[in-house]
Parts: sequence; structure tokens; C-alpha cells
Amino acid sequence: MSELLHALVAPTASGKESTALAVASLAPVEILSLDSMKVYRGMDVGTAKAPAEARARIPHHLVDIADPRGAFSTGEWLDAALAAVDDVRSRGRVPLLSGGTALYLKACIHGLFSGPAADPGIRRRLKERSGTELHARLQEVDPATAEKVHPNDIRRLVRALEVFTITGRPI
Repeated sequence: MSELLHALVAPTASGKESTALAVASLAPVEILSLDSMKVYRGMDVGTAKAPAEARARIPHHLVDIADPRGAFSTGEWLDAALAAVDDVRSRGRVPLLSGGTALYLKACIHGLFSGPAADPGIRRRLKERSGTELHARLQEVDPATAEKVHPNDIRRLVRALEVFTITGRPI
């Protein structure tokens, strides 16, 4: 997203939704959720989704767009966010990102890692190994990344080894 974006980012339970609604009542704003849980249908308790009445009055985007039983990636969120930004701007309105998922904000600002897509088979095989084994293997093939990733950070170890397995190069 190369144009200026407005974002309301703060910790959980800090009043982001009510603040975004207040801003939207004063300006030509539509709210784009920057929340990794609000994307899921049925996950209403604990997510502070705006009530249906408020969402009918002030358009909200990126809410209830994914099935909680399936996978939903940051890449899918970013694609939906880019489309929503274009849609909001095409109507002369201002997109306001509101939420607390830092990874989504980072994706908006910097884009995503351009490496290979996930490979479920490779991931499954890697996840069968312990963090210690994964970290030792990463030290062999990509010592610079191994130095930055803790042996208990299975997700990052698996991704780094997955990229190496697919490309033959360090992440």
C-alpha cells in the first residue's frame, strides 16, 4: 500500500473499536479490521466486534470473512485488505485500519516475505521433530537465522527449514 493510510493501533481492550466508531461518525471513514480474530465468523465473544447495528451504520471490512475451522493466512488477509482499501477509496471515502495485530500492520507497510509458498508435506515432516533437532539442523544449513531463532520457536524453525528445503538457500 503505497498511499497514506490511517491506522488506529493499540493493545487489547484499549477502546479501539469505540474510538474508530467515534471517528467514523465525524468523518467519511470506513473501518478496516486490523484484528486477526475478527476475521473469523462466529468468533464474537472476546473479539469486541462492533454490534451489527453499528456495522450497518458504519461499514466495516475484513470482519467475518474466514471460517474458523480452516486456515487463514496473513497473505489472504493482505489481499482482502488491499481490495477493501481500493473499494473504500473508489467511493471517495477514507479507509481506517483499526486493531492490534502488528503482523497485519507490518504487512500493510512492508509487504510480505516473497519466498516460496508453504508446503504441507514438508511442514508435517519437520513438525515431527523436536525443537532441539530442528534448531540443530538450522544451525547446519543457516547459522545466521539459527542465531536469531530460539530452539522453542517451532513455527519459525519449521518455516526457515521449509524454505531451505524448497530453495536450497537460507531464508
